[in-house]
Amino acid sequence: MTAAAASGPELVRHAVPAALDGLVAGVVGFRERSDHPVVRRQPAGSLIPLVLSFGPTLDVIDLSDGMGTGRRSSFIAGFMPGYATTSFEVEQHCVQIYLTPPGACRLLGLPGRDLARRLTDVVDVLPAFDDRFLDELWSAGTWPRRFAIIDRVLLALADHGDERAPRLEPFVEWMWGQIQRTGGRARIGDLAERTGWSRRHVISRFTEQIGLAPKAASSVVRFEHASAALLSRPAAEVAAEFGYSDQSHLVREVRRFTGWTPTALIRAEPPTAHTAIGSGPLAPR
Repeated sequence: MTAAAASGPELVRHAVPAALDGLVAGVVGFRERSDHPVVRRQPAGSLIPLVLSFGPTLDVIDLSDGMGTGRRSSFIAGFMPGYATTSFEVEQHCVQIYLTPPGACRLLGLPGRDLARRLTDVVDVLPAFDDRFLDELWSAGTWPRRFAIIDRVLLALADHGDERAPRLEPFVEWMWGQIQRTGGRARIGDLAERTGWSRRHVISRFTEQIGLAPKAASSVVRFEHASAALLSRPAAEVAAEFGYSDQSHLVREVRRFTGWTPTALIRAEPPTAHTAIGSGPLAPR
């Protein structure tokens, strides 16, 4: 294969229909060509990417807390409390659909537990997203036309969500909302008590439906907010604001979710949707 001329990433964001609020955080069209291998690291994030590739593959080199390394084309990256390292050669060209954990449960018809901490081929979850469907997307020719097709499919999945899988239990959906609203700083014990169910039942059902236990999910959400703040504020100030016991605690969490120190995270390329795995603090919302 002949190396292509390098070019900057083409990143086109699409605002999803209001009917998908709370289920789909964003849709992104992405294309990048390079005359040398490109290696990137994507920090942990609370969104679940569904990647539809127009042919080029992505090498998933490492998952710090997950399974599914190797060469990938179209796939879903479940909720992971860790970072990913990927590489590609020549080109990446794909559509990336960013699902919320409740959205993944409803639209894909699977509890989050079945997707968490792993990469899964798209056709194993959604057989309709086969080569014929990808050919239809490719043939559409422009990003707006492709986004229109994606909207149509997502809206159809949402309309039939009750047939595909049980809806989230109300207390699970409420807890996830509280975790998001507080930036991951809500006390899980307090939330569990307010549901009226036993702590054991709450943790079990939340883990099954969202994919991670409440404490782990909260840690990822808090990290997202804290890491974004680190880009412009001192680590000690960020640690205090976001409820870490001290600056050392923040440093440990940053290492856990990025593989870097806070200083290295700030110096690195800011995480964006175009890494094709994980969501990161700057992914579409």
